[in-house]
Amino acid sequence: MTALLLRRLAGLLALLVVVSLLVFVVFDLLPGDPAAVMLGTSARPDTLAALRAELGLDRPLLLRWLGWLGGALTGDFGRSITYGMPVAGLIAQRVAVTLPLALLALLLALGLGLSAGFLAARRPGGAADRLAVVFAQAGMAVPNFWIGLLLILLFATTLNWMPAGGFPGWDAGIGAALRSLAMPAVALALPQAAVLCRVTRGALLETAGEDFLRTARAKGLSHTAALLRHGGPNALPPILTIVGFQFAFLIAGAVLVENVFALPGLGQLAYQALAQRDLVTLQAVALLLAASVVVVNGAVDLAQAWIDPRVRPGA
Repeated sequence: MTALLLRRLAGLLALLVVVSLLVFVVFDLLPGDPAAVMLGTSARPDTLAALRAELGLDRPLLLRWLGWLGGALTGDFGRSITYGMPVAGLIAQRVAVTLPLALLALLLALGLGLSAGFLAARRPGGAADRLAVVFAQAGMAVPNFWIGLLLILLFATTLNWMPAGGFPGWDAGIGAALRSLAMPAVALALPQAAVLCRVTRGALLETAGEDFLRTARAKGLSHTAALLRHGGPNALPPILTIVGFQFAFLIAGAVLVENVFALPGLGQLAYQALAQRDLVTLQAVALLLAASVVVVNGAVDLAQAWIDPRVRPGA
């Protein structure tokens, strides 16, 4: 297991380097001069030259990427043209909103998706199963930003129970902060819970016909207990894979929901940087989001190898 861990970590580091190169090259290949894009077409030539020198655009591509990568490893992503402050500080402020939002949405998706999937697999064809299938199909079909708009219309505008948007900050208290994150978390969680419900149901139904489950039933366990104690652990690998993808999506895919609820997270920062043509900030956010997807998937891969010995090399 130790050798597997070292190999996976080495592969993860190599993949992160490749991802950073791809992000840098993609932004470098964008049409037009990045300095002209940031300053506009009416900028003076000396101003353009100064910004190009500040961004290092007058150096070869490989040297610029190595310098950018070295700065990223030390937490220096450059200085935001729009905000006039280090990009690392901007990202740190926004991560304090996006990460708790993603964790809260993941917890809600896990609680709802796993429960609905288990109840559906417990009695295939029953009322709970039919409701779970409808929930899964509807949840995967409805966009999360549309769910957010409906939640605002119902709980903020009509009932006046929840704030329509904004974030008071963690200094205002955990209760006030979580209250402002509740509706965005639900909007993000419902589609992911629908996917998790469908995967959980399918994985449990697949294990329901296995010999070890029939043996557990023959020893006196009820169908529910056998499915929970023996079917659940064997259905865990595909569920864990989906959970890893979902958490990465919740971090990287919250752009629309954060803008719907006016949350100052990474998604809103990326949108504002794109609107203001702040390529320095946008490049750093893209690298962070891509790296989070790679790291989460690598962690899920290691967790699967730890849970299921069959996926280990030489098994």
